[in-house]
Amino acid sequence: MLDLSKYQGIVFDMDGTLIDSMGAHMRAWQQACEAFGIPFDHDYMHGLGGVPTKKTAEILNDKYQLNHSPEEVASRKRDFWIAMGESPAIIEETVNVLKHYRGKLKIGIGTGAERPHAEKMLQDTGLLDMVETLVTATDVTHGKPHPETFLTVARNMGIEPQYCVVFEDTQIGAEAASRAGMDCILVQDGRINAQGFSRLPV
Repeated sequence: MLDLSKYQGIVFDMDGTLIDSMGAHMRAWQQACEAFGIPFDHDYMHGLGGVPTKKTAEILNDKYQLNHSPEEVASRKRDFWIAMGESPAIIEETVNVLKHYRGKLKIGIGTGAERPHAEKMLQDTGLLDMVETLVTATDVTHGKPHPETFLTVARNMGIEPQYCVVFEDTQIGAEAASRAGMDCILVQDGRINAQGFSRLPV
């Protein structure tokens, strides 16, 4: 088990970090892109994991010089995802960390998902009642890589950012953690990457 005793709080991303849902999200995005005639690049889209859906649609408009309604694209993507009806599965390694430190450190979740979706996923996996706070795209003005999501989690837990460590599965999420002044541990393909640990200067 990772020694996180130097910290006072842990902040987890959700999709791809605690819950194995990135594959379904990628399929939903592919369907949405096809519906709107937007080129779909799996690796590029995966790299946007953690970015709120509407913001992702805005990024795609800019990238491909399109003018689709971000709200409409986000809504269709959400509809495609819901239509899959997939049951969420937990990512064992990170959930084990959560369970190990529950009651020892404060634990929060900071996700780019909207609140209704996040609450349902966490409720279905039994994780919602295990954390002190949940901050979603619905709760902030600026999504990742802006640090607002993680800073809000820290504030809700009553902990200074430098005493928090973040678990993330994307570089955008890791950038948000760094900009929040937090250490970050990367989760890649469902495994905690010890070499992906980003330690801030002491």
